Amino acid sequence: MKADNPYETQKLVDEYLLFHYGADEEILPWKFGPREALGFPVRTVSETFDWSSVPEHARALDIGCAVGRSSFELARRCAEVVGIDFSQAFVDAAEKMRVKGRLDYRCLEEAATGSTLTAARPEGVEPDRVRFVRGDAMDLDGDLGTFDLVHAANLVCRLSDPGRFLSRLPDLVRSAGQLVLTTPCTWLEEFTPVANWPTVSTLDLLRRHLEGTFILRRLLEMPFLIREHRRKFQWTVAQASVWERLGHG
Repeated sequence: MKADNPYETQKLVDEYLLFHYGADEEILPWKFGPREALGFPVRTVSETFDWSSVPEHARALDIGCAVGRSSFELARRCAEVVGIDFSQAFVDAAEKMRVKGRLDYRCLEEAATGSTLTAARPEGVEPDRVRFVRGDAMDLDGDLGTFDLVHAANLVCRLSDPGRFLSRLPDLVRSAGQLVLTTPCTWLEEFTPVANWPTVSTLDLLRRHLEGTFILRRLLEMPFLIREHRRKFQWTVAQASVWERLGHG
């Protein structure tokens, strides 16, 4: 990503802390609106994986973990979770949540007015099961090992070369392990050069890279809502694909 990565700004850290940890009424302070889009970082974990087949001491990887909510949700049922994000600001916020359990942030109302809210680590999570590190999804460390679960929410269309990330996935997921990819399929030149945009649908791009080593088990439509201020929101529908790793070799 570019040096002026917007995900390093305090504004985006605050927005994502609200997106990940805010109460429903804090995110959407109106009695009307798309409430089914709330809780996205929780739903991408709870509603996608087949938890009946996850081993007892599962190991999970959360790539593009942002400020960490999905990593904590994975830790409810996994013995070890590694959360990786390219933004140092996001990783720092996630680590503060892990260590301290709480983090104050600003919720914008309008213009320069706002209020201070407190993000709280979800109850019932053992923080020692989680570690957060800064990393590049297109150049992941070779010593990460393999995982029973890999989760990458809204990442693919934010990479400058998504193929490099997708080609790494077979080596990260254990045989019969599960992979969840969500994407709003929003390709923007500020993140991905046009030359690296898919010439087919985003799902077909995933198929080209994954089929043969993975089998597509499920497709889901998952709305999400990001609040910019009291009267402006990003309502988006991500496509979630759930894949199972075929036997190695």
